[in-house]
Amino acid sequence: MGKRRRVDQRRRTGPAVVGGVLAVVVGGAGVGAYALYGGGASADDRTSTTSAGHAKAARTGPLSAAEVTTAAQTFLTAWQQGRLPEAASVTDDPQAATALLTGFTKDAHIEKATFTAGTPTGGRVPFSVKGTVRFGGAAEPLSYSSALTVVRRIGDGEPVVDWHAAVVHPDLQDGDTLVTGESGNPPVKALDRHGGEITAAKYPSLGTVLDGLREKYGKKAGGKAGVELRVVRGKDAKAKKLSDKTLLVLSKGTPGTVQTTLSPVYQAAAEQQVAKWSKASVVMVRPSTGEILAVANSGHGFNVGFQGMLAPGSTMKIITSSMLIEKGLGSADKRHPCPKTFTYGGWKFHNDDDFEIKGGTLKASFARSCNTAFISQAPELDNGDLTRQAQQVFGLSMDDWAIGVPSFDGSVPVQSAAPMAASLIGQGGVRMNPLNMASVAATVKSGVFHQPYLVSPDVDHRTLATASRSLSPSTLAQLREMMQFTASYGTAAQAMRGLGPDYGAKTGSAEVGGQEKPDGWFTAYRGDLAAAGVVQAGGHGGDTAGPIVASLLRMGG
Repeated sequence: MGKRRRVDQRRRTGPAVVGGVLAVVVGGAGVGAYALYGGGASADDRTSTTSAGHAKAARTGPLSAAEVTTAAQTFLTAWQQGRLPEAASVTDDPQAATALLTGFTKDAHIEKATFTAGTPTGGRVPFSVKGTVRFGGAAEPLSYSSALTVVRRIGDGEPVVDWHAAVVHPDLQDGDTLVTGESGNPPVKALDRHGGEITAAKYPSLGTVLDGLREKYGKKAGGKAGVELRVVRGKDAKAKKLSDKTLLVLSKGTPGTVQTTLSPVYQAAAEQQVAKWSKASVVMVRPSTGEILAVANSGHGFNVGFQGMLAPGSTMKIITSSMLIEKGLGSADKRHPCPKTFTYGGWKFHNDDDFEIKGGTLKASFARSCNTAFISQAPELDNGDLTRQAQQVFGLSMDDWAIGVPSFDGSVPVQSAAPMAASLIGQGGVRMNPLNMASVAATVKSGVFHQPYLVSPDVDHRTLATASRSLSPSTLAQLREMMQFTASYGTAAQAMRGLGPDYGAKTGSAEVGGQEKPDGWFTAYRGDLAAAGVVQAGGHGGDTAGPIVASLLRMGG
């Protein structure tokens, strides 16, 4: 459910000067403030009143520039001056706002904060924050940028700040808090596989990984905690497996040392590749061991590579094909139907541009990514078949991976009717990330599932996840043949050109509601390397994620 915006009938004074961009005068009702921006509110913006001054109707229509700037400035001024109940009353959730604004001073120990508003874009108002964090005898300056959005309050239509924790700090999710004090976990010094230090400055994608390493190994590695301003995750963020985040160090602790499996060469290359896109992620693993060699995301605030939950599109056909071959419903070199469309469970499924392959094989359908070749087998399957295949052979969808930092292990839920059919082509309820799909390619290459890991289990004696069985030699051989054919002649051929013959690949495009273009997926192996990538809203995987993955595999090693 969306949050309920509360109606607050309290009279507010106009905002004071804060910065120089959106300053308005103190005193008077809103009319005086509006006048500074070129006249009073229009008839469409004003609430009509009776002769007694009582409101007859709520304000409606788009927010005017004056309404946006006045609401934003009123909020920021009251916050700066410590009038927190008043600041909270200019939001659509005064209770939550009061609690977090109070904690900004009381728990985070931020003093003398000033807030300077920038130029609004529609209802969104950016602002900068400057202050001092003081705890015990330590003090450090603090500065960052945030933003708020002004909306009409339900009930009276008054302009108010749409309240979310991110208004206070962009790294906060709803339910999180800011706290300054002795850090809950000592810092860690993370090392790559060759002993070089890993830092977020050197590898921007690894900020969340470093947070996860600290949470998992800070105390085990023998470090000593310092004093920090940090984000302490709430219930909802913890459910997403997000780690606490350090924002400012007042006094350094003594770090413990944790070695990872990351390769500095592959990591640097992965960072460069994803930087070419606004929303791209890639993960590389070693099939023979499961070691994670690189993870990179062009957006550094959330680790899509390890924790994303996205429909994998046709890359899922690797798992589906293994199941069909085992059940005798398909064979790499035997004829297999690929009609233009196929209807199941009341849904009509299509191929791209409604192509068909007449007299083709399962290998041909796999290489060209024919959807109906897989959907057409839905009537022969039980609802839980794909789930069992993903769990038993590929080690997915059991929530038991222990890679050393938070991760999502993929989800292949039991479904029925049309959603079950859609899951065969990586849609419906199936959710994966590049780590999961790199592991799928690695499993085909090695012949057995090796749970990926970033920190060796020897460090903390944890138990890695396992699969209950492996594919038969015949099924495995056919699956490799199909992936090699796709890399040589199918939808992956352009990206994989020149990388053969010991290679295999699969492309994918996952439709996402509200997106003009699908998410582009690509997973592949070459020698003892496997990688998978996704470019969100990028289009066909062979054109987008394909070059990212292939560039890493081309490095060899």
